Amino acid sequence: MFPGVGEAMVRLLERQGVRVEFPEGQTCCGQPAFNSGYWDDARAAARTVLDAFEDSDFVIAPSGSCVYMLHHYRELFKDDARRLGQAERLAAKTYEFSQFLVQVLGVRDLGAYFPHKVTYHPSCHGSRLLGVKDEPLELLAAVRGLEFVPLPMAEDCCGFGGTFAVKMADISGAMVAEKAEHVTETEAEVLTGLDMGCLMNIGGHLRRKGANVRVLHLAELLAEGVERA
Repeated sequence: MFPGVGEAMVRLLERQGVRVEFPEGQTCCGQPAFNSGYWDDARAAARTVLDAFEDSDFVIAPSGSCVYMLHHYRELFKDDARRLGQAERLAAKTYEFSQFLVQVLGVRDLGAYFPHKVTYHPSCHGSRLLGVKDEPLELLAAVRGLEFVPLPMAEDCCGFGGTFAVKMADISGAMVAEKAEHVTETEAEVLTGLDMGCLMNIGGHLRRKGANVRVLHLAELLAEGVERA
């Protein structure tokens, strides 16, 4: 739904000398089925992903939510020795985008210039489950011209939660309304984050309220900044 995010990530990785491949056999990671209790369907999706990335040195995704799902494959295949081995190898080489830049490549300064006031929402899967907290902030801190404004109550969930937003729409709506209010409090021009599920949810609410806040995935922000520098 947001191909520009993946394209921005690829451009940035290639600038760092990474040879990026996109196995066409890949499909959804299976998280919607997994979270809804349809584990047989999740396994079907997982088998496709395991096979698609078997020969990759690293697997990188611009979504902590998708990346953490790949760690669940070990649970899905705990009774299948061959697939479990594949799942262990995949989990060990899979990284969220900012995590890969900082932890694997050791890159924090991409040479970007982005003269705007920016706030950052830490998505739940990335920060709580993967432990990706400092990496995106270090990347933002190195961007010339960027004025960073901390988001009040940043750790609070935005209310998306995938199927949660559909099944419990009233609760989800109340949560995103509160999150959007905190975003407008910062008076930031741009909201950024690591997961388009969250950003789609918050951005949609901001748009309906008429708030003049641009919503960009971190990869999009950095790519725009690099191309502007």
